[in-house]
Amino acid sequence: MSYVIITDSTCDLPNDFVLANDIKVIPMHFQVEGREYINYLDEREMGSHDFYDKMRAGAVSKTSQLTIPDIKEAYKKELDRGLDILGIVFSSALSGTFNTVRLTVEELKEEYPERSIMIIDSKCASLGEGLFVYYANKFKSEGASLLECHQKLEDLKLHLAHWFTVDDIDTLRRGGRLSNAQAFVAKLAKIKPVLHVSDEGKLVAVYKKIGRRQALLQLVTEMKKTIDTSFKQTIMIAHGDDLEDALYVGNKVNELVDCEKIIYNNIGPVIGSHSGPGTIALFFIASKR
Repeated sequence: MSYVIITDSTCDLPNDFVLANDIKVIPMHFQVEGREYINYLDEREMGSHDFYDKMRAGAVSKTSQLTIPDIKEAYKKELDRGLDILGIVFSSALSGTFNTVRLTVEELKEEYPERSIMIIDSKCASLGEGLFVYYANKFKSEGASLLECHQKLEDLKLHLAHWFTVDDIDTLRRGGRLSNAQAFVAKLAKIKPVLHVSDEGKLVAVYKKIGRRQALLQLVTEMKKTIDTSFKQTIMIAHGDDLEDALYVGNKVNELVDCEKIIYNNIGPVIGSHSGPGTIALFFIASKR
């Protein structure tokens, strides 16, 4: 049977890509300055630049996970069209959304016993999740069945590397990842943390680099260590309203590997609420995360 790919807006994919490939995206919500917004990929309620300008001015953004009604509405729409579903969900280590999706799907399977619904905990975030969805769409377009596509993604999952650096230390402090004292020292010494997403889907700090440029170069150094060079890759680079530095990293990547293409996009407000302005993230297929 035909199936559709459904994901959530933490995938941070370009809106043109999801429209062109009929990928369904459930938007998540965020709150800034007491007002709630919906994180549509086309940025119809708030543009990324405006969002990050508010953060630079000191605004705090809060996020919420998807609810059962959100998920049920999106899934039922496709099931009622006679389609099966492959659901790709934001890392369960970073949000309760996957568990909510799982519980919703259990209900829907009883309501639609003739339909197949398969979900996968991506263990990914931002364009890492986006790259995961990209491969799901690739497998589907190559003729993989729902079951085959799900298995291919499970096999791929722990090879999808996320490396990123955070520029705004105060965002980490407000999020509880740094104490006030640690944040003070980091800002004084111009320390820029370099992090990755672990096999469990958690954010893990790996390096403390002195200065922005050294942190950006470390992302490419990590790629060099583990990237799978057996095929020409599509690589994704996400940024918190800093295309200039994203392009700098992309140029360094092009010097290192012969890739198929590099896709750039802003980190949306849901992920950006926790990573802050100036974040640069690099995503690729590797021998290991």
